[in-house]
Amino acid sequence: MHGASPALVDRAIESGDSLPGGRGFAGRLPDGRSVRDVLGRYPVFTERSSAGWAFSPAELEDPVSFPAGHAGDERVWTLPDPPAFVAEDEATERVASALEASLGIDDDGLAVAFSGGVDSAVVASRLDAPLYVVGFEGSHDLEAARESASAMGRELRTIECTHTDIERAVPIVARATGRANAMDVGIALPLFLVAERAVEDGHDRLAVGQGADELFGGYEKVIRADHRVEADSVRGATREVIASLPEQLERDVLSIRAAGAEPVAPLLDDRVVDAALRLDGPMLATEGERKRVFRRAARGFVPAEIADREKKAVQYGSLIAREIDRLARRAGYKRRMDDHVTQYVESLLE
Repeated sequence: MHGASPALVDRAIESGDSLPGGRGFAGRLPDGRSVRDVLGRYPVFTERSSAGWAFSPAELEDPVSFPAGHAGDERVWTLPDPPAFVAEDEATERVASALEASLGIDDDGLAVAFSGGVDSAVVASRLDAPLYVVGFEGSHDLEAARESASAMGRELRTIECTHTDIERAVPIVARATGRANAMDVGIALPLFLVAERAVEDGHDRLAVGQGADELFGGYEKVIRADHRVEADSVRGATREVIASLPEQLERDVLSIRAAGAEPVAPLLDDRVVDAALRLDGPMLATEGERKRVFRRAARGFVPAEIADREKKAVQYGSLIAREIDRLARRAGYKRRMDDHVTQYVESLLE
């Protein structure tokens, strides 16, 4: 079982408690059923035509991702819908308390994936672990990470990416995740490269800031409640985004494990999730500010300029997505072609 003890999982099944404590779980029960927590924080796979199962799709002939919230064929857990906080001050205090508790983890063998944004900075703030950032020279993430590490008085280990790194790592990541599309590969590559360097330096665990954008209102579509979501409210749209976590975390976990490290996601601790689910409307996001309460809570962990810093998606902030596109075009896969980057990635797998 990954992520939790079998006893905790048994209690969660018996009680139907979606957030029983910890940071999720996945694996196989003694009775032969597969199991995965409500947010799918750890992946597990089953064989489409047999009883086989594994933590990696590469170990199966015809793998199917096991659905989050299930034990065997039964959906045991659904995302809770607790009453919303009434006062923003109370909400901020509860989120800050949950963050503090979530960061009380063993940092032995731990490194931190650090982009310089508020999410990874909060994670780094309470951990005695080295900070790693990856990106091409001149990228937003390298500069932001340097500024934030300096403001926090922390040493930063910088991985300046090259085209050779991309060409070497793309097939590894695509095979590990079972995904070759441009978006997934662009997100997975930075995680893999950071984890790979951390492992080379003697670390076997990588702390990440995953989950904050989904839980706390970090997406534009949440604010606008536009055609990309079905909900007509910020809270409803946020819950839709949270429902996308199992698929995203599957990619992220497998990418980090492909480098030989185990991911640690403090911001996906059940206590943080519970506090986030109680936020509503402007506590999540407004036209002028995303992740409002999270940023207010973050000021107790990091300097204000970091708490208020806007974030770029890692594939763009690192310039890795841009350079994969450039390599694809150099290899003859032009933008006029249908999904040219995916075709390029698939060519590297041949």
